[in-house]
Amino acid sequence: MNFATLFKAVDALVTFRDAAKRYKASSSATSSPVEAVPATTVQGLAGQVEARLTHVVVAALKEAFDRDHARLELERAHIEEERRRADEALRMELRRQAADRELGRLRLLAGIVMVGWIASVAMLATRLASASTPARVVMAVGWVLLLGSLAAAFTAQRRVGAYVPERDKGPDAGPAATASLWLLIAGLAMTAVSLLF
Repeated sequence: MNFATLFKAVDALVTFRDAAKRYKASSSATSSPVEAVPATTVQGLAGQVEARLTHVVVAALKEAFDRDHARLELERAHIEEERRRADEALRMELRRQAADRELGRLRLLAGIVMVGWIASVAMLATRLASASTPARVVMAVGWVLLLGSLAAAFTAQRRVGAYVPERDKGPDAGPAATASLWLLIAGLAMTAVSLLF
């Protein structure tokens, strides 16, 4: 509540009451010929009352407009803050989804490595008696490459799992993910080559 406007309104009412008393006194005085109040005094007093009331109304309107303007600015700032928060939440959700996709890809890669390694072990177990020494060496090199691929996939998964979505860039599995893929290809190739011996 603005007390300045309230005091102005009370002041205007007091002035209006005084003017009404003077007007009543002057109308009773005009009925008695003792003392007459000039018409210019009444008009001047009415002008003062009207000017004061005008100032009070203008001040009240200005205060209402200022209050509305401040409220609109506050609402605009609140809406802008909500929009910024929604944008940030969307960016974080997109980063989280990218990290989930990368983890899924790395888990699939690790699963393929495990299947390839188990298949090569089963192949060696079935052909152990008939496999030559070079075939066993190539198969062993293939196993080492496959196990290295598995280790690189797990390292990349750990790195992506430690990803924090608040950062500006997306999840990065690092060079371990690329190394895991190339080691998988090389390990499977060496295992296939061992069949030729």
